[in-house]
Amino acid sequence: MVKKRRIDWFLIGIAVLAAFLNFWGVWNDDAVNPYYTAAVTSMTESWSNFFYGAFDPSGFVTVDKPPVALWLQTISALIFGIHGWSVILPQALAGVGSVLLLYFLVKPTFGSWAARIAALVMATTPIAVAVSRTNNVDSILVFTLLLGAWALFKAVKKGKIGFLLLAFVLIGVGFNVKMLQAYMVVPAFLLFYLIAAKLNWKKKIVHLVIALVMMLGVSVSWAVIVDNTSASSRPYIGSSQTNSVLELAFGYNGMERLLGQETGKNNGFGGDNSQMTPPNSRSGSYSIAPDANAESGQNNMSGQPPTPPNGGMHGGGPGGSNSKNGGGPGGQGGGNGSKMMGSTGMFGTGTAGPLRLFQTALGDQISWLLPMALFGIAAIFIASWRRTRRFFQWDTAQKEMFFWAAWLVPVAGFFSIAGFFHHYYLIMLAPAIAALTGAGFMALLNLYRKNTGVPGYLLPSAVAITTGLQMFFIAQYSIPGMSVIGILGLGLAATLFIIKAKQPVWTSWVAVASLIALLLAPMYWALTPMMYGGNSSLPEAGPQLKTSGGGAFSDASVNETLISYLEKNSADTEFLFGTTNASTAAPYIIKTGKSVMALGGFNGTDPILTVKELKQMIKDGKIKYFYLPSNNKGSSSDVVTWIEKNGTKVDSSKWGGETTSTDATTSASTKQDGGRMQGGPGGQSGGTLYKLN
Repeated sequence: MVKKRRIDWFLIGIAVLAAFLNFWGVWNDDAVNPYYTAAVTSMTESWSNFFYGAFDPSGFVTVDKPPVALWLQTISALIFGIHGWSVILPQALAGVGSVLLLYFLVKPTFGSWAARIAALVMATTPIAVAVSRTNNVDSILVFTLLLGAWALFKAVKKGKIGFLLLAFVLIGVGFNVKMLQAYMVVPAFLLFYLIAAKLNWKKKIVHLVIALVMMLGVSVSWAVIVDNTSASSRPYIGSSQTNSVLELAFGYNGMERLLGQETGKNNGFGGDNSQMTPPNSRSGSYSIAPDANAESGQNNMSGQPPTPPNGGMHGGGPGGSNSKNGGGPGGQGGGNGSKMMGSTGMFGTGTAGPLRLFQTALGDQISWLLPMALFGIAAIFIASWRRTRRFFQWDTAQKEMFFWAAWLVPVAGFFSIAGFFHHYYLIMLAPAIAALTGAGFMALLNLYRKNTGVPGYLLPSAVAITTGLQMFFIAQYSIPGMSVIGILGLGLAATLFIIKAKQPVWTSWVAVASLIALLLAPMYWALTPMMYGGNSSLPEAGPQLKTSGGGAFSDASVNETLISYLEKNSADTEFLFGTTNASTAAPYIIKTGKSVMALGGFNGTDPILTVKELKQMIKDGKIKYFYLPSNNKGSSSDVVTWIEKNGTKVDSSKWGGETTSTDATTSASTKQDGGRMQGGPGGQSGGTLYKLN
């Protein structure tokens, strides 16, 4: 008789929660990350643009990532139209899918409750939610790697090399989502197969060699095709210095992330270099300010970004925010509603070192339950050792614990020392922390019930230390009522210590209550992108997102008058106009569906054109106008210098006017006195439009 599978209603509820956190309100974000939305707009227009991941409809330059995730976004846009929600859809689905996958990975060995806890932790991890609500590709990468983990577990259990090959092929697919970031899990995959597969060592090594070869083959397949295509027959590879995908993979998206180097820093474009300069949030001033006593630009021991003066309303950078003292590409103003405002780390990522993930600069995005996960590793190991009484003959629970630990440790190590990453990359830690928290909590509870020695006190110790860390994160903000979480958590930890000896019948309920208490703060943080609106270009979570107006925001603002002027005067050209970087060009590609030349790619630092090539394009009638942002004045680029010397300045009264957002929920205005420039591309507060002769 076939045993019927019972529906796990807890899992259904967790999946619904994950869907709510990932989907609700995404329809309010029209342009999302304009850089990728512009690419999707372009990729819907031709097969060539689709294959190469072209940023603009003319296929002048690509985005700085491989195209696999963008292919999914483009397919969604072809089905539903180009909207903010349609390009977010694949990532939101991947976020929910990762929650479900984690449940099915944990359940067979550690049981239903461990799997439910793991899925719930994954669903409520703040940075995972923040990323899944955008068109940044990291949630798709994590889902792909978890699919690989599922195949790996199948390979071990069934003893079939086909599943092993599939596991490593999926890592190769992950490489074509976000390059070397996918390889962070390779040590875990290798270790697990070596210790868990029921084969002799020779077969294991042969199988792994074959799997690695296939992984590398899939990884470089797209890169080899592109790099062996004539440069004249394809777009320039964005953010590379040699027009090579492999250089992009191992340079800009590889070692430079670890070393904190700046690609193209001295090539002369002098653009806004938004990838290298910590951009401000689109948020304005707000009342929940971290580290309110710190002075702007001054480091503090916690690694928390200091609060700038005047409520943070100064400066400018990419985005689409209000601004008090100026703006930048995308209409970005200042504001301390961002983790990136701090002076510690290249992007407010704290001070490099072994405790970096516990600093407030990063910790409240990912580390809420990290101590519980670490205690869980110890508990699983102790419990398994007590069953086997042998250190090197591990049972299935220990082997899978080693897998998740081998996922956690190298990734945590990278983020502890790396110089060049954004907060949302931390989603890579979420599956390992969630799995170890779920499996570890149940192991801790079992030790608590059955042991009278030190292992029996690991659970209350884990609750107390995890609560302490959470209160450290919460203390950086003035949030009414949040101190209750600390009182509750520490009180429950003390109760667990006190009742350990007698173990009354309600002991398990106290343990469950302690876990619920530990989930309250990360749950609130996970809700903040939905409650307050988030930074879709550089997503993060937390109460710092709260603004005076709240709601959703747009990174894409355009000058309607400029569009009208250019459509009237350059209708017969291939490019509506040219500019120095993608952040300025992207909103116009989205708005008009026409090509806008990003001369220096994303950062404005790519050496794509020579003066001779630009002259030929002008002669051929491909481009007639070029917008030079004010922050590019004095650039030593030969191309920009030539444009300044030989281009004819267009009177700003002919193309100025209000800068309006493509998102109905927000607008920006950058009027200046005397009728000079009233709003440039992307909401620029200054700049010059040139007619190219």
